[in-house]
Amino acid sequence: MKFLFGDIVVINRNQIGVVVKIWRKSALNTFEYEICNRMISCIETYLEKDIERYSVRHKYLNEEEIGYQWG
Repeated sequence: MKFLFGDIVVINRNQIGVVVKIWRKSALNTFEYEICNRMISCIETYLEKDIERYSVRHKYLNEEEIGYQWG
């Protein structure tokens, strides 16, 4: 498990979310996370490989921050 409840993460390459629930897929030994997407105020499910940890508390990342995060 890479993330914990309350961790702020980057989703969809430029949006910020907060981990609200963690699911362990025992057959595949992987984790799925329910994340509250702050940009659209909706809870979405993501695989661990599809999210990144981030500590800036904006609703979305600007171009400079995207370059830093993914560069």
